[in-house]
Amino acid sequence: MMPNRLDHEDSPYLQQHANNPVDWYPWCDEAFEKAKRENKPIFLSIGYSSCHWCHVMEHEVFENEKIADYLNRHFVSIKVDREERPDIDKHFQAVHQLLNQRPGGWPASIFLTPDLKPFFAGTYIPPERKYNMMGFLELITVIHEKWSEAPESIVKNADEIQRYLEPKEGPIKATKLDLSLIDRTIEQANDSFDPVWGGFSKAPKFPHTSTIDLLFDLHRLSGKNEPLEMATHTLKNMAKGGIYDLVDGGFCRYSTDDMWLVPHFEKMTYDNGLLCESYLRAYQTTKDPFYLNMAEDIIDFMKEKMMENSLFYSASDADTEGEEGKYFIYTYDEIVHALRENGFDEPEAMAICKALSITPQGNFEGKNIIRNERLADYPWWPKVRRILRILRAPRTYPFIDKKVITSWNAMMIKSLFIAADIDDRHLGDAIGSMNALLELMQKGDTLYHSVLIHKTPTIEAFLEDYAYLCDALLQAYHTTLDETWLLKAQKLAEHAVDRFYENGEWYFSRNEFPTVADISDTSYPSSAAVMTKVLLTLGSLLEPRYREIAFKTMEYNSIKIVKYPLWHATFVTAALRYIKEDIVVKSLPNRLMDAKTALQDISYPYILLKPEIEPDYMVCNQHSCFANCKSMEELKEALKRF
Repeated sequence: MMPNRLDHEDSPYLQQHANNPVDWYPWCDEAFEKAKRENKPIFLSIGYSSCHWCHVMEHEVFENEKIADYLNRHFVSIKVDREERPDIDKHFQAVHQLLNQRPGGWPASIFLTPDLKPFFAGTYIPPERKYNMMGFLELITVIHEKWSEAPESIVKNADEIQRYLEPKEGPIKATKLDLSLIDRTIEQANDSFDPVWGGFSKAPKFPHTSTIDLLFDLHRLSGKNEPLEMATHTLKNMAKGGIYDLVDGGFCRYSTDDMWLVPHFEKMTYDNGLLCESYLRAYQTTKDPFYLNMAEDIIDFMKEKMMENSLFYSASDADTEGEEGKYFIYTYDEIVHALRENGFDEPEAMAICKALSITPQGNFEGKNIIRNERLADYPWWPKVRRILRILRAPRTYPFIDKKVITSWNAMMIKSLFIAADIDDRHLGDAIGSMNALLELMQKGDTLYHSVLIHKTPTIEAFLEDYAYLCDALLQAYHTTLDETWLLKAQKLAEHAVDRFYENGEWYFSRNEFPTVADISDTSYPSSAAVMTKVLLTLGSLLEPRYREIAFKTMEYNSIKIVKYPLWHATFVTAALRYIKEDIVVKSLPNRLMDAKTALQDISYPYILLKPEIEPDYMVCNQHSCFANCKSMEELKEALKRF
């Protein structure tokens, strides 16, 4: 069988479908023109390379010759990699939400008129009727017959849907953002919190790093232990094993159960970058080395398995050889045999199996996910971990998607700079990765979103790329006090404001599908909220007008932020910063570097540093400099008032 048109695409996800019998097109004018010329509806399928249910639908549906033949005769079929084109994905996820009154997911299965107006949206669709779902062949037969006999009814329906999708006017009023947000957020977090296993939802459970990070700030601002306990309890339970891979390191995307045991096994760079930051923040807050060790383990995993030329790949797959989790799990017998072969006697082997939740019946489909329920630091663990890695070595490693995505790399690079604040051995890696990312993804004044490693980028950046890259650059500035990073962040932020901002509202993209940026935190923190935090920092360090844009953004979204603070945790962080105000400490660069470690013990979370030709420590807020401190002790006393 000849490959289809996806054979010419760089995307690993599209390449996975290049040999399907479906006559796939990438998202392109050629496909749209064919649909109009032949008056055929469009079938749009959106997914990503490490998506388990995308693989299932490919095998069951897109490799089915009968289904492919029907699609090829009566539809124009288009494949989109959501990681390459998040703007297209966001638009059609909104379509799914509108048509089904519930969130979508992947694979997304959308049917459109020849002029790209959607009229049906689903996710995974089985080949034949099951799970109370119409089968795919039955569905496309019904759509084709309806299109052939009464296309005007489909077009009318699509036009109505299109009207609902058109941008609406923004909120007509704002509500006051004040410090009552602290108690309201703690109360909502408590209501959602799982006191047994941690986390802020029932299964499926996602890490919710933005909530965890906000809770650290709320602890420091309020002096209450409750936010800290919710955050650390969650981080400790996630570290027990399951969603966290105790053998190779690295976090999977989410857990299918309440106790974080059985994940979907794909590992995403964004999860690992954000969770690394959360564990580092936990260490900075508690000084418990457990959290630092977890962060270091994430970094080691990302460098070993997910990095090339100082850049980070996007994701690794859940499946190997068509079986989910096959690489990660163990039989009881193979572990017991390996332990005996490596010098452990029978009682020792049994004790190790008990400690790591390894049983003959298994904890996942008759096999075992390694789990350390007690989080004990067992003296035998380094040796046993090496044995478990050796057992994995002959297995097929999950497919790695070698795309470089600007926003996701920036999340990981930011964590490297935070780690360098704690241990400067990470500084070289952090600077090397930042320079490599800028060199690859910034060409002149144009920033790009994604590219397969060793290729030339062509997809221009979205708001998330600007927001997260600026955020990482500001962390680089904080870690090094090199103002080059600060000025790079300012320049990118200016471009972002010009391209994506309008009267308090941020757009995720302004391409063929102008897409409003999410204000709630989803798989990762809202790009509009991250950019708002960036502007607050630039406003405190460089120009006050950036704070005005940040305030307008928060005012525009204030009703939702106040009503549902837990869903908008990153915006709550920004709002509290705006209300409480940043404190800027100014002095000579060497004196500021000396002060950094001591300032981590200050409870006030919003302290920035600014090199100045000033031998003492000058302490300033938005309106004035109110303290001149000659010693570190005086500085700490001045900051304790906040």
